[in-house]
Amino acid sequence: MRLAFGSIIVSLCSLGLSSCQTDYAQLPTFSPERKLLQVVVEIPAGSNHAQRYDPAKKDFLPVRRAGLDHIVEFLPCPGNQGFIPGTLLPSTNAPLQAIVLAETQAEGTVIEVLPIGVLTLDDNGVLEQVIVAVPARPSQQILPGIASWKSLTKQFPGAQQAVGQWFQHQGRIGEVRLVGWKDEKAADQQIHAAMK
Repeated sequence: MRLAFGSIIVSLCSLGLSSCQTDYAQLPTFSPERKLLQVVVEIPAGSNHAQRYDPAKKDFLPVRRAGLDHIVEFLPCPGNQGFIPGTLLPSTNAPLQAIVLAETQAEGTVIEVLPIGVLTLDDNGVLEQVIVAVPARPSQQILPGIASWKSLTKQFPGAQQAVGQWFQHQGRIGEVRLVGWKDEKAADQQIHAAMK
């Protein structure tokens, strides 16, 4: 059994064998060996607890709203939400977000992925993009044969709705609006445009 790079770090951290000071923000956008897009998991699939990686503290911290940890009041996250290292969106001054449609992965896990689409959101007047991806490794894939936006929407039409509703519920009612969806070519263009 092969473990992803992030899984090893998480395991060492939970055992107290590492200082847990990995700077995930400094990881390359594409894996050095296989040249595949990487995503750092912030919110594991199945969780409702919003959190983000803080590069200054080199830690995963809860998103706070009105002094409280933000818990998304909806069904659990339908994938592993995270960010693409080595990217930056000028509109938010944050890395490009991603959601990986796969079984739950621990926060800090680094997953090699295949981008299959991009979701554009309007969050209180600020346009944000979220890359929709599947794991590159066949052993991590839960949606067999999905390698494009067309194949996802044809074979699993409910996936688009589940992902869209998850992001709409991350804000207060009416704060986050779905603007549109595009395919893997648009996702690839968005990733390259956001690279530092």
